[in-house]
Amino acid sequence: MNPVTTHLSVNLNKVALVRNTRHLGIPSVTRAATLCLQAGAAGITVHPRPDARHIRAQDVIELAELLRDWPEREFNVEGNPFHNLMDCVADLRTRHLPVHQVTFVPDGEGQFTSDHGWSFPADAERLRPLIAQAHALGLRVSLFMDAEPTAMQAAKEVGADRVELYTEPYAAAWGTPEQDAQLKRFALAAQAALDAGLGVNAGHDLNRENLAAFVQQVPGVSEVSIGHALIADALELGYFDTIKAYLRCLQA
Repeated sequence: MNPVTTHLSVNLNKVALVRNTRHLGIPSVTRAATLCLQAGAAGITVHPRPDARHIRAQDVIELAELLRDWPEREFNVEGNPFHNLMDCVADLRTRHLPVHQVTFVPDGEGQFTSDHGWSFPADAERLRPLIAQAHALGLRVSLFMDAEPTAMQAAKEVGADRVELYTEPYAAAWGTPEQDAQLKRFALAAQAALDAGLGVNAGHDLNRENLAAFVQQVPGVSEVSIGHALIADALELGYFDTIKAYLRCLQA
């Protein structure tokens, strides 16, 4: 069993994506965040991309303003630090608004969704000053990483505080003969991260079916960030019951 309490951070990108199809302001991103927090989510995640196809800069500000009323919860802003991420979080700091963690993700500007982690040593030197910049803003830095045990020490050496394991390969293997091999692969990567002195987050295609096994067998997972599946479930179950269902997975 995983001895660490695993927190649930809800990614609200898909709520914003639906809202952006019309000019009516619904569904409300801040209302969704409020309902998720009221149901027990430990935090909110957003990924504001340069094309603003879902979360917009104003959403980030409004969510940070909302989270001032939830001081025990966390705000995680993810994105590519070579695009708009650093300006976004620096703006929150200038406004004295809460942001706790930045997750650096190596996606392209027009990329459909995040699909790979940082590469070491190739990305090391260009990441190092940006990690230092985030630390100067008082932020915890998590690097989006593939489940490669040998890369974890390198992530620590450039200054990262945590890694977020990219879990799509595990999710794709769920229910197939490859499932156990993928779980073992992620367990080894997480242990390597812990051994290097890193915290461990995880995210991408985790859902109510595959989440419990992941946190039970992958050591030390501090946080899972879940968006697409959770918002899809909320369309059928409502936010409250959906959050409770995911929390039960984490507590199984």
